[in-house]
Amino acid sequence: MIRMGLARAGLYVREDQLTVAVSSGRGRPIECFTLEPGEVPGARLKSELDSRQIRARRMRIGLARSLVTVKVIEVPAASGSQLAEMVTFELERHVPFPSEEMRFDFAVLPGSRDAGQRVLIAACERRTVDSALKLLEESRLKPGALTAACHDLPSLLARGQRPRLAIWAHRAAGSTDLVCLSQGRLAMSRTVPIKDGDELADEVAATLHLMGWESCDAVWVSGDSAADFLSAPALREVASAVGEPVWKPAVRPLIEGRPEEDRGGAMLALAVALGSRRPVLNLLPQELRPRTLSSEQLITAGTVTITALLGLGLLVGQGYQQHRYANRLSNAIRALDPEVKVVEGLSAQVAQKKRLLETIQALEHNDVRALPILKELTERIPSEAWLRTLTMDKQGIEITGQASAANQLIPLLENSPLLTRVEFTAPVTKAGDKEQFRIKAAWKNAPKAQEAAPAKAPSPTPPARGGAPRAPQPGAAR
Repeated sequence: MIRMGLARAGLYVREDQLTVAVSSGRGRPIECFTLEPGEVPGARLKSELDSRQIRARRMRIGLARSLVTVKVIEVPAASGSQLAEMVTFELERHVPFPSEEMRFDFAVLPGSRDAGQRVLIAACERRTVDSALKLLEESRLKPGALTAACHDLPSLLARGQRPRLAIWAHRAAGSTDLVCLSQGRLAMSRTVPIKDGDELADEVAATLHLMGWESCDAVWVSGDSAADFLSAPALREVASAVGEPVWKPAVRPLIEGRPEEDRGGAMLALAVALGSRRPVLNLLPQELRPRTLSSEQLITAGTVTITALLGLGLLVGQGYQQHRYANRLSNAIRALDPEVKVVEGLSAQVAQKKRLLETIQALEHNDVRALPILKELTERIPSEAWLRTLTMDKQGIEITGQASAANQLIPLLENSPLLTRVEFTAPVTKAGDKEQFRIKAAWKNAPKAQEAAPAKAPSPTPPARGGAPRAPQPGAAR
């Protein structure tokens, strides 16, 4: 009798047949049997499991590749719920059924193009998933995962069989599934109608082009009549390494013991049974998925537990000494607190005076003085003109404003002993009865510091004739 919970069971579902494989572990032989279609397949599955005394808590389900749509699509870069929404929106253009009647899952592929990211998706009709899950209700089994069966084929490989790029052609019941593997992980899959090795070679070449691979490290062929396809010379022209995969030791007896016409389906059922608990693409609804921890999560949890125990021991062993040391340190800090406040006050005063000194020195070394320039502009610009902005630097000045005749300002400013190369920097435009202008000029002899320092305090700039403001408005000059 197979012990409760030790068996790993897989159900391979295709349109006309159900294949079940059970691996009990601990050196026990792998069992595999097929159920022909009937009116109550769930009851027949339960009866067959009971008659064989198979006990398992969960059963993984693998669908025939023809029942699942698998594609690589490109979506804008995103993460979390935003990425799921983008994939859902984009997926409607790639499947032949509406989104409300669809079950799908996706995985982000490594690498990106510009601002987008490549996503591998698998989708099928909701009724297909519901029908597969209904098969387990009679047997009172919980689903472990629901995938495309060919996606679990890497679980049959022996250890160390992970080429960089490989294409696996698996035949079952007249259908051929092509599975693309990158570093042993699923990258893409296709189902193709082929009859011989030459057609298989053409499809492998087309798959390489579709994936953007120049070549691959291995082409594997397995399943029904695999030897006939491996003997085709055209396959050697596509890839240098062509052959059967290297199987796990426990898998080979089942493969060799099955009839040739049913070998492909049995291999898929066994691959489903031995598949990962966290498959790349899982069509099982989220609420039905078993709670599992990845190896990374287990390592992290163990590390955190060990660290917590060590920290707790350290706290218990040295808590009393640390408490006494903290008290002594607190007393020393409180004793130094008055002196620290005095030093902080002196430091703040020094910093303030230093900033004031830097400001005075900057003003003394500045070659451009604003007051002489403002006085010169006030005397030369007519009373009916208005200045809106005034900008000064070491190269010259730039002014904007309004005047009745803007072109008359050019000769007035040219006659200034301080300015030269006076010109408009923008076309003159009309604004009511005024003309808007923008004029720049270079320094002829920039006002020096001694010229800007009168014997007595300067009086405020008198208002321009006619009451119009002659100087720029506050904040206009910089």
